[in-house]
Amino acid sequence: MADDPVSSVSGEAAIDSPLVDKPVVPARPAKTPSGARQGFKPLEYIVYPAHGVGQIVAIEEQEVAGFKLELFVIIFVKDKMILKVPVPKVASVGMRKLAEADVVKKALNTLAGRARIKRTMWSRRAQEYEAKINSGDLVAISEVVRDLYRSESQPEQSYSERQLYEAALDRMAREVVVVHKLTETESLKLIESQLQKGPRRGKAEDIEGDDAIEEAA
Repeated sequence: MADDPVSSVSGEAAIDSPLVDKPVVPARPAKTPSGARQGFKPLEYIVYPAHGVGQIVAIEEQEVAGFKLELFVIIFVKDKMILKVPVPKVASVGMRKLAEADVVKKALNTLAGRARIKRTMWSRRAQEYEAKINSGDLVAISEVVRDLYRSESQPEQSYSERQLYEAALDRMAREVVVVHKLTETESLKLIESQLQKGPRRGKAEDIEGDDAIEEAA
């Protein structure tokens, strides 16, 4: 993310946000152009692949080496982080609008499907899961949540599995929160209810054959 300066700032709530009670406050830009840029506008929620759901709080104009550069100022309130993304780089970094309702529905339905776990080394699967999480694709993220979910009657996850599961769950829950205007608790309950509808959630010994799970390294 070398091209996108990132700074962490904390402060009092300045913008009404459904994500947390006290979002961070960006430094006041010298000049804030009004209107949309690249289809995005201030106060809009977006998804940045590497960090998940954020909110554009300003479009800042800076002068660099004699040239004027516009940047989206984005806050990730739960992480207490501010990201400044050059407007021309929006497409290349994969920043997107929130998923449409039908995409969210598809992601939720994916949770209720059968887990698909490859017979490969855990290190390789972990890389694939991480790539899906950082892709910003909500359906791909839901696949990670589905594949790494464990019911109480199934074997416990390894530490690395748990980390990836929680990262994917957090990314998905945050987007569902904003799209459906839910609280975080309501979003997590919705996701959990979908996961419990999935097949082969009851007994650990039911997961076999092509769906066999190797012990994580």
